[in-house]
Amino acid sequence: MKRLPKALIAAVALGSVALVAGCSDEGDPVSFDGPTAQAPAGQQGGSGGRKGNNATSEAAAKTLLPTGPKASFTTQNSLDDGTKIGVTTLDGKKSGFRGKVWVWAPKEYFDATYANSGFPVLIALPGGNGYPKNYWMGTDLKLQSSISKWSKEGKSLPFIVVMPVLNPDAKYYYDGSDIPGQPKMGTWMTEDVPDFVRANFRTFKSRDGWAFMGSSSGAFVGLKSVLQHPDKFKAVIASGPDTVPDSPLWAGHETQRRANNPEKLAKALSAKPDTKDNDVYLAFQIGTKESGVKRVKRFIRDYGKGPVKTRLQLIQDGEHNAKTYVKGMEDGSIQWISEHMQAPIPSS
Repeated sequence: MKRLPKALIAAVALGSVALVAGCSDEGDPVSFDGPTAQAPAGQQGGSGGRKGNNATSEAAAKTLLPTGPKASFTTQNSLDDGTKIGVTTLDGKKSGFRGKVWVWAPKEYFDATYANSGFPVLIALPGGNGYPKNYWMGTDLKLQSSISKWSKEGKSLPFIVVMPVLNPDAKYYYDGSDIPGQPKMGTWMTEDVPDFVRANFRTFKSRDGWAFMGSSSGAFVGLKSVLQHPDKFKAVIASGPDTVPDSPLWAGHETQRRANNPEKLAKALSAKPDTKDNDVYLAFQIGTKESGVKRVKRFIRDYGKGPVKTRLQLIQDGEHNAKTYVKGMEDGSIQWISEHMQAPIPSS
């Protein structure tokens, strides 16, 4: 992580959650409004004042405050720490697709210490069709509560977790792509969803604050999105992923299919100069009982070069399921991507 200050770790335990009072039940309105950001004050006498002002100025320079319009959220689930998983329906202006998005913000987001700071975003994608629900929005897999725990332990950044539907129906896989003649799920995932997050949350202006994680088909979409848009996204945790597009809807569109092939995208990116402006961080994880271990190792061998940074988390006795992948995140994947992303900046 670019920074894991003591204040950030402490805020996990001390942060107060400024959510709408009484919104503890499913279907109740919930707000993700955080503390009001303050403009950087003039420098005060004494080194302490200068330090605080410098931190506030740094946060202001890197942070994008919510741009609006503000969405209306209702409660989907509540966590033991008082935070909420909210849900809304997003009308994608660029894709034309309308679908549900679930969101969760950590306790630190509501702490006044970080009122001037953006937060890193983790777009979490499910396996399977990912429609009509994204299974990461449930509390049974403990993704959000685990991120809270790992943040307290200094293993993870306190990510905002965003969970959009993966496909427009339960009939086909759309490979998170703009397949000709089909709903523009690539535009939905890489433009409409991030624009929605920026409209409602304090985020970072640079790609250092943006990452994906996903399982199986969702891992493919996250992997492909980062490789296709390295100017927008910095990292991905790809769990049990496919590495080539395989939707039957690509039939007759071979040129477009190749343009959405992670192997070809990684090959092209790996040939570019190894600079901090080009680098991406691909955290692969897969269970030892899965059939795709050789495929993932081959991808890393062939394309993990230059600015394409890779890591493999082999999950002992792990199978092709979300529970296995949360364990892999705890064992090292979440810390590795966090180390290469922007941490929230405390004002003092």
